[in-house]
Amino acid sequence: MQSAAKQEVILNTTPGPDPFTIASIGILAYMLGNVLHEGAGHGGACILVGARPLVLSSVHFECSAESRLVMAGGTIANFIAGALFFLLGRLTGRSHPRWKYFCWISMTVNLFTATGYFLFSGIGGIGDWGEFIRGLGPQWLWRIGLTIFGAVTYFLAARLSLFELRPLIGSNQEQRYQRAVRLSTIPYFAGGILMCVSGALNPRGMILILISAAASTFGGTSGLMWDTNWLRHGTMIPTGPPAEPMRIERSWPFIVGAWAVAIAFIIVLGPGVRFAQ
Repeated sequence: MQSAAKQEVILNTTPGPDPFTIASIGILAYMLGNVLHEGAGHGGACILVGARPLVLSSVHFECSAESRLVMAGGTIANFIAGALFFLLGRLTGRSHPRWKYFCWISMTVNLFTATGYFLFSGIGGIGDWGEFIRGLGPQWLWRIGLTIFGAVTYFLAARLSLFELRPLIGSNQEQRYQRAVRLSTIPYFAGGILMCVSGALNPRGMILILISAAASTFGGTSGLMWDTNWLRHGTMIPTGPPAEPMRIERSWPFIVGAWAVAIAFIIVLGPGVRFAQ
């Protein structure tokens, strides 16, 4: 009885994760996911098909040749990154909470971005997969298929994300929900705002910001805003073995470094980089 009471006191007095550090880790994850999608994904596929990269920015990539592999490359890169960060997160112990959190938010952002693109293109008929299916047959049938596939995979990504979040939020029913909300909403807004600020510098206009920067961040990763509600139901996301949540403490060197990278990201990839012809 005394042991249980003592454990409850420890859980209730454990300080919450530092918001500045969480925001910094979040923007790093969003920037990385963006560079992987546009640069490694679309850009890498462009090189693979023997074409030349023309322009790289935070909201679009231009290739000298039209190819379905280039169109799909961004999503493929995000899926690969999501799987890699899932494995890295599993291999990271409790002694490295900031790295554990970075792996979790990076996995989540990449998986939400990848699966969200199917849903976005299926509903709107635009975006990477809207271009991919053009000319492949009845568009209404393809769009229904993309929408269903996107919805199912997005749901699975959201559930996986919450399962992997459990070491960071502990097993106390009320506390884990509160911590999950903080660990999810802070990077969502920090990363989304950063991407929109960067996109606003793109010379191609506001429409690209709406369908790329805002849609892929505030829309694509919107699961961070609502999937935490599943934690209120113990049967949906059962509690994990660690009772005490991992502590994410403030690190000013880390915070300053992350925002320095963010400024460079905005200055360089906001307006975009045009490669030599």
